Amino acid sequence: MPKLTFFPLGNADCCLVDLDGGEKLLFDYADVRDPTNASDLRIDLPQALRDQLRAAGRYFFDVVAFTHADDDHVCGMSAFFHLEHAATYQGADRVKIRELWVPAAVIVEEGLENDARVLQAEAQHRLRKGAGIRIFSRPEALKTWCDDHGVPWQERHDLFTDAGTLVDGFTKAAQGVEFFVHSPFAERVDGELIDRNRCSLVMQATFAVGGCETRVILSADTTWKDFVPMVKVTRWHENDDRLEWDVFKLPHHCSYLSLGPEKGSDATAPVEEVRWLFEVQGTDGGIVVSTSDPIPTVDSDQPPHRQAAAYYRRRVAGDGFVVTMEHPRPSRPEPLVILIGRSGARVEKRNPASGFALASQAAHRAG
Repeated sequence: MPKLTFFPLGNADCCLVDLDGGEKLLFDYADVRDPTNASDLRIDLPQALRDQLRAAGRYFFDVVAFTHADDDHVCGMSAFFHLEHAATYQGADRVKIRELWVPAAVIVEEGLENDARVLQAEAQHRLRKGAGIRIFSRPEALKTWCDDHGVPWQERHDLFTDAGTLVDGFTKAAQGVEFFVHSPFAERVDGELIDRNRCSLVMQATFAVGGCETRVILSADTTWKDFVPMVKVTRWHENDDRLEWDVFKLPHHCSYLSLGPEKGSDATAPVEEVRWLFEVQGTDGGIVVSTSDPIPTVDSDQPPHRQAAAYYRRRVAGDGFVVTMEHPRPSRPEPLVILIGRSGARVEKRNPASGFALASQAAHRAG
């Protein structure tokens, strides 16, 4: 059955999507573990992913999507992947990318450094070549970049996907999943200043297994200021179902700013559009995933914020709120695996005595 694997990386992101047909899609990559620190509980991400590929007899991912170019989503990518634009990033032990997904901001942003700069060079190379890439949104700034670099704009249109549309190449009938794009909007990347979080790739994945549909929201680092127009535009187009969810990957490591402008004393109060998104659109018994450090018991400037966590815990029943660095226990975090089957989404649990995988109660869509 299809499955999602979220890796314990502290305040950083990487999600592996496995499909029934054997396809592997990776959303973000952040190798942030300090190998010299024996007390660092974050996973050795390169080794974990190589183990996954080796078990499948593969040396590549079908898709690698970088939701945006912040370090906690791209760190170490230049050391792990086989990149086409320069021999420096090639070698037998590097993992290949069949199709690279990036928001348009990755192409046009100026002043990028380190791994973000390398990602940009690879994306620009593939855009010039006209293959092996999918770019989300087509703002005027992207057309200007193509014109300035001799890239034929009209001949590259099949590489672009706009908000409010489905991603080509994936259907529920053929691959068992479709991806509906919510962000970025084209106007977000025009102009001189680009806010990467507001230009990040946000989508709903809908999995179809045995007549059951399971919906997953992958929300990058979206803030409440971005959710508001996203919800309004989606509802104006009468596409409410495109914001339904059974699994919600929280944005920005459980920051209160994804809910509303004020942190709150005990729990963050969401703005109305975000409240609708979480309290109306989610499945009864849904799963909310915080890709973050353990939730603190005291106030903190940086996420995760205890007040945001308090709101999410009230929204989902039982153990539906899962923190990657607390799963299955804070002293020994392990990859969080969510199985998607005929009865919905289930968190895989392991029997400590036997090591065999079990499954928790599935999330069922109300109505």
